[in-house]
Amino acid sequence: MKVIEMAKIQIRLNGDDHQIEQGGSIADLVRSLDLDPAKVAVERNREIVTRSTLAEVMVEQGDELEIVHFVGGGSGDDNWTVAGRTFRSRLIVGTGKYKDFAENAAAVEASGAEIVTVAVRRVNVTDRNQPVLMDFIDPKKITYLPNTAGCFNAEDAIRTLRLAREAGGWDLVKLEVLGEAKTLYPNMRETLEATEVLAKEGFKPMVYCVDDPIAAKQLEDAGAVAIMPLGAPIGSGLGIQNRVTIRLIVEGANVPVLVDAGVGTASDAAVAMELGCDGVLMNTAIAEAKEPVRMARAMKLAVAAGREAYLSGRMGRRMYADPSSPLSGLI
Repeated sequence: MKVIEMAKIQIRLNGDDHQIEQGGSIADLVRSLDLDPAKVAVERNREIVTRSTLAEVMVEQGDELEIVHFVGGGSGDDNWTVAGRTFRSRLIVGTGKYKDFAENAAAVEASGAEIVTVAVRRVNVTDRNQPVLMDFIDPKKITYLPNTAGCFNAEDAIRTLRLAREAGGWDLVKLEVLGEAKTLYPNMRETLEATEVLAKEGFKPMVYCVDDPIAAKQLEDAGAVAIMPLGAPIGSGLGIQNRVTIRLIVEGANVPVLVDAGVGTASDAAVAMELGCDGVLMNTAIAEAKEPVRMARAMKLAVAAGREAYLSGRMGRRMYADPSSPLSGLI
């Protein structure tokens, strides 16, 4: 009896090349790996495949698939890496606008954040007993991310970060070069120039930018280790204003993408994570809440929930209603 060999196709699965038989669905592939389709999330060519359609979507030549297990609360193996450093928390918080350093430290602890942004400012030489941030937030336990807040040109931003590296040895930094004071929108010409210089000097810049996929790719090519598009103007609390461009940036990036600026409440943070962002950076949303420590806890939960929703793969959008219970057999 002649055995008919099935045609093979080449795919990329979880970062490795595989040959599989042609004509199978994603559900078939998942089962061939001894996995339950109901207990995994699948991404095909950077698009989430909803669980209800796994048996209908066929695997095709050249597909890039990611199959992941579900994890709870941003723990387990669901870490993220930037510039070779791995973190569990996907929430980065700022250290400005709090009533005092003690409240700031309490909020950081409640948020579960492992990275805090810190501004570089002149030492107060007239009051040497004035408390400093390091007395409350230990840089040996929490990663300090020096930023260039308040810089309006590349020269000042580069100078600031050179001083930061000299002061604390930091090379992982946050770069922002502002265009003008009213909107605090980034000046992308100066930002790109600063990114190129800093990368050549060995810095690893995480870069605040406009929500523009083309600008994001230019920054990545210039040496940015993370892209940080604004959701809305800094300190506005308006939430993510353009989900389409944030999603396009996520799809096109080969480095982490974190929404930076504009988050006002927990649902905004969840939206950022549901779009596939690697994390969220915020300051004002927590610091100016009536109860900052409670809001910090809310943001921690929102980021975790948004990440879980993204990994789960949301249901497809429909134009019309689709009943949850069958209509046949009604009394």
